[in-house]
Amino acid sequence: MENKKDLLDNWLYEEKIAHIHGWDFSHISGRYREEDDLPWDFGDIIKKYLKEDDRLLDMETGGGEFILTFNHDPKLTSAIEGYEPNIKVCEDKLLPMGIDFRPADGGDKLPFDDEYFDVITNRHGAYSVDVVKRLLKDGGLFLTQQVGAENDKDLVELLMGDFEVQYPNAYLKYAGKEFIDKGFEILEEGEAFRPIEFYDVGALVWFARIIDWEFPYFSVEKFKDNLFKAQEILERDGVIKGQIHRYYFVARKG
Repeated sequence: MENKKDLLDNWLYEEKIAHIHGWDFSHISGRYREEDDLPWDFGDIIKKYLKEDDRLLDMETGGGEFILTFNHDPKLTSAIEGYEPNIKVCEDKLLPMGIDFRPADGGDKLPFDDEYFDVITNRHGAYSVDVVKRLLKDGGLFLTQQVGAENDKDLVELLMGDFEVQYPNAYLKYAGKEFIDKGFEILEEGEAFRPIEFYDVGALVWFARIIDWEFPYFSVEKFKDNLFKAQEILERDGVIKGQIHRYYFVARKG
């Protein structure tokens, strides 16, 4: 094993600098891998359904990176984001383009008129089924990709030991049923468990601090013994492996 003090200093540094603008993981690019082999491409699914004249809302848009890949008419595009550091990013990036950006969380009431949107997209964000139903026109579509209950479970247990699942109902069967019970029709859906890999422990430390809702109360000092165990796995196997859990569905308002 490398010098323990040097390793610890590196991990403490990664912990200290852990922050992102928007949803930018470029700091650990090449040091980890995830979500590049899902059996679907959520962006392609959206483009398949989104028509040129649709009025679109992207919920929990992060820094606006994903919505801009749609190349949709800004005058027909709205977005919300409630995470404070990202609000400024969105205001600087989206508002000058003519996109109707408003600071709000996905679970809020949302400051839009009833039956205003043809399409609502939500990638890894919170939402309220009742709010989505209120905002969509009849026949309107809600397309979402979500992080499932078992996401990163192996990594959480590696760093922090046994820990209660944070979102026990985050499975496709429960999420889809919520919409069916509200009169929606599910047009397509999918669920997958795929690998996530880390090639250095410092990248895993940075990741755990960014995804703090999955790794609550994590800190390098508190869990350094487990980090050294992770380093042993890395040096033995060349990689630290976990598993991601994703699901998506497309729901049409009846």
